[in-house]
Amino acid sequence: MSAHDIHAGHDDHHDHDDLHVTMGDYVKGFILAVILTAIPFYLVMNGIITDRATAVGVLGLFAIIQVLVHMVYFLHMNGKIQGGWTMLSTIFTVIFLSIAIAGTLWVMFHMNANMMPGHEMHQAAGHADHAGHTAPAAVTP
Repeated sequence: MSAHDIHAGHDDHHDHDDLHVTMGDYVKGFILAVILTAIPFYLVMNGIITDRATAVGVLGLFAIIQVLVHMVYFLHMNGKIQGGWTMLSTIFTVIFLSIAIAGTLWVMFHMNANMMPGHEMHQAAGHADHAGHTAPAAVTP
């Protein structure tokens, strides 16, 4: 028995995930991507959203939807490919990045409250130069 005979039926045992991607799927993805880019651009350029917090929220929402459109239509990610492991690894990555970004932002925003306690006392004692050294007090005769 040759090596060719042993591996001849090898491909018959694997489940192939045929994507059956058509040009229409790419066109749908492209049209959705253009729309999801044009709407926020229109909202910002015409001054429809004036509040900064609202603008960040709306633009963030459109960005998340845009990423999902790209993942589905261009990266062809769904729960069927590779038994769902591709989607699970993506979800894990998103959770991991969210925790890392949230932790970094928390540390950065609370950095002043957690600085060494002597930092503010040195500057209050005298005039500090750019290096943080205090100038000696003027001596009066």
